[in-house]
Amino acid sequence: MSTPATPRAGISTSAGAPHPERHFAGAAVIRDIVIGMADGLTVPFALIAGLSGAFNSTEIVLVAGLAEIAAGGIAMGLGGYLAAKSEADHYASERRREEAEITAVPEEEAAELVRAFERYGVTEGESRGVVGALRRSPAAMLDFTLRMELGLALPERSRLFTSGLTIGLAYVAGGFIPLAPYFFTRRAGTALLYSVLLTGLALWFFGAVKGRFTGLAPLRSALQTLLIGGIAAGAAFAIASAL
Repeated sequence: MSTPATPRAGISTSAGAPHPERHFAGAAVIRDIVIGMADGLTVPFALIAGLSGAFNSTEIVLVAGLAEIAAGGIAMGLGGYLAAKSEADHYASERRREEAEITAVPEEEAAELVRAFERYGVTEGESRGVVGALRRSPAAMLDFTLRMELGLALPERSRLFTSGLTIGLAYVAGGFIPLAPYFFTRRAGTALLYSVLLTGLALWFFGAVKGRFTGLAPLRSALQTLLIGGIAAGAAFAIASAL
């Protein structure tokens, strides 16, 4: 995982010392962890809570919970892989299309870039020089067009595998938190009480850590995650209990 802040050379201060710019560079990884962990905390909790009320047996809850965590982790991992692959395929398709258009109708593509600059307050006269310089390098113009006009960036090839793996492992890690108390007691009701407490604490802690990495206030992020996760878990539990 990338560090939360990556120092880079930036502008100089009034005293002449370089001003390091710090930007979070691991947004994609954090997003995958959030997706996997959020589902891992809520879905298995709803299942084991519903089973606790229906059967009052920790053995049944453990078997069903472990099966759900395994199946859910695999499904979430495959989903993450397919999502990353779809993103890469979409980028490749748009790149081929833009490359063909730059070759076939270069003047029209240049005019589109000029209009794109105008949306940012850059006049046609000011942007013509930049566009002219880009046209001397078709590869640079292609990359710039994809970013400027379409908002597309080259996906990392490793994301095809790391995204699915991260989401799947985060789901499994999250799923074991509400299930953990059932390993240590034979009373399903007692285990459920501890499961509720552990899941709530995990949502709070997870939200605070997420806020730390994404730049949000940790307390606000923790409350937000606890509220949203609690509502999702409560709704899932109500449906499972009713069924």
